[in-house]
Amino acid sequence: MENRRGLSRRGFTLAAAAMPVVLTQREALAQTPTPVRPVPQGGAGSAGYIRPDSISSVVTKLGGDPFASPILFEKKLAPAKLTPFPLQEVRLGKGPFRDAHDGNAGYMKRLPVDRLLHTFRINAGIASDAKPLGGWEEPTGELRGHFTGHYLSGCALGYASAGDMELKQRGDTLVAGLAQCQAKLNQGGYLSAYPTEFYDRLDKHAVYVWAPFYTMHKLMAGLYDMHTLAGNAQALTVLTGMAGWVDKWTADKTEDHMQQAILEVEFGGMQEVLYNLAATTGEDRWARTGDRFTKKRVFNPLASAQDHLAGLHMNTHVPQIIGAARRYEISSDHRFHDVAQFFWDTVTANRTYVTGGSSNRENWLANPSRLSEEFVQASSHQECCCSYNMLRLTRHLFSWHPDARYMDYYERNLFNHRLGTIEAKTGLNQYFLALTSGSYRIMGGEDDTFWCCNGSAVEEFNKLSDTIYFNDGRNVWVNLFLDSSLDWNERGIKIAQHTAFPHEARTRLVVEKAPAGSWALNLRIPSWTTDDARVLINGKPLDAGAVPGSYLRIARKWKKGDEVVLEMPMTLRTESFADDPSLQAVLVGPIVLAGQFAKGEIPATPTKQHGPNLQQTPFSVPQLAVRGKAPHEWLKPEAAALTYRTSGIGQDILLKPLHESQDRYAVYWKTI
Repeated sequence: MENRRGLSRRGFTLAAAAMPVVLTQREALAQTPTPVRPVPQGGAGSAGYIRPDSISSVVTKLGGDPFASPILFEKKLAPAKLTPFPLQEVRLGKGPFRDAHDGNAGYMKRLPVDRLLHTFRINAGIASDAKPLGGWEEPTGELRGHFTGHYLSGCALGYASAGDMELKQRGDTLVAGLAQCQAKLNQGGYLSAYPTEFYDRLDKHAVYVWAPFYTMHKLMAGLYDMHTLAGNAQALTVLTGMAGWVDKWTADKTEDHMQQAILEVEFGGMQEVLYNLAATTGEDRWARTGDRFTKKRVFNPLASAQDHLAGLHMNTHVPQIIGAARRYEISSDHRFHDVAQFFWDTVTANRTYVTGGSSNRENWLANPSRLSEEFVQASSHQECCCSYNMLRLTRHLFSWHPDARYMDYYERNLFNHRLGTIEAKTGLNQYFLALTSGSYRIMGGEDDTFWCCNGSAVEEFNKLSDTIYFNDGRNVWVNLFLDSSLDWNERGIKIAQHTAFPHEARTRLVVEKAPAGSWALNLRIPSWTTDDARVLINGKPLDAGAVPGSYLRIARKWKKGDEVVLEMPMTLRTESFADDPSLQAVLVGPIVLAGQFAKGEIPATPTKQHGPNLQQTPFSVPQLAVRGKAPHEWLKPEAAALTYRTSGIGQDILLKPLHESQDRYAVYWKTI
């Protein structure tokens, strides 16, 4: 577990009512507070920027750490500028994302519910003759039960996003079985696949235990999703019982003991699920319980715009930052806003690979902007849970500050990391996406791994439609270019998006239903496109600048059949590490291209590896004599879209999208 650019074409005229009113979203949101600036790449200072190494003295002068005093919860909702559409209102169309969704749902339907309940029943003293699951779910494993929580979320998400009644029924059956276990245990709402003795060991701190609150969070989150997304009332009853047990268990701990012992063991998103429960039920008790999971030694520097992430386990802490984001949303306490904002800024600016992923061996190993040093430490880059949770965090920040940079990041991570980590035919998925040259993919097993990332996947690949469109209560934001449809029943708006992106550099939106009166369609113009990007309405070019790195606002009286085409030229370019420009990756548009090499024979191992063992299976990738050359000078397009071959450099290497790479591949190249 454990190139923003200024406006270059501003000269346009606001047309009459029957014609569109067009503004860039950058202008429309001119009053939005500027986010905390990330640490500059390479550590260089800049005018008006307080260096992180000098902030501590400023903080002391201003009164100490932001979370020095006890945290007091007061409900005060922070208004969001945008909200996502309910999953029921968006449907995926044909394409690789729909294929991934279907493969994931198929895998879930192959897992018998009785096997998922087995260890819960054994722990509760209920007879079970089901075949035990293996891997991290084996009956003696200390993380047993975590996948069942993910599975509940996956069932709820599959029902909401695709109307999948079989998944809903499976989720309902699972909830009923868990309720029986909770009743049989009769321990003040306690429910788990392991005994309360695990929490006794956690309390003692000196006795090792593997993340009991992490596992409890997965189960609580799954019950929450079954209630809110699948309408299961029993799930809320079971969940509130569990929350009551957590409240009682944590209430008699001193803050020092919570901070120095309990919170030093991975606890997943306990804050988030308790804050969500408080928002759903209106009971502040659950938010106060959630506050006990505020890990101050991590939150204090982040709230002070200091990156002290080196040495931390990424998958432990991203869920905590999501919890901070949720706390801000239900309380307007700006300390939590600052934690989430600065964390996202520094991770994406200083700790993120070209694919959108971060960390190595699940940890941040280096100081900010020393990413090449971290990169070479091992091949266990980019744990899938971490990237999944970074996407979830990004959705929160985008709703506060609708800036195109959030969706540029989201798109890069989604296409280059997330999409390729699942086998559409089987629904099996990866743990790590390795970036060391010569790496290859390793998928989890059918019933013998149940890694944390297998669990995250059953959620993620049932919610791929959740970020394509957002709204502000009246107008629509188009964030991602995925074949899909939107049916905004409340406003009487229906839109179909037809695209084969990224294999074609365009998308087409058709208005299938529209209310009377004017409303706006806000199109993301991605930062990776060129000034030649353009928009056509009903076949006629729009007389307005489609500025890369912004949202183009088109307000008009729409009618059924109106068609909007966005053309986004995709060009080849390279990106390198700030601290080692000689290591370069190649992209076309937002898509990372990987060199293709034969996989050959990979020796079998007794158990599934989390990622490729490149010491056991070494592979040499050539250096490229391309220093100082633009990529179009040494890469020539092949017949297949997004496929290129080296030319004129003495090497014959085929490059294609990383997410389509199934053999050995290379992403970063040593250039000479």
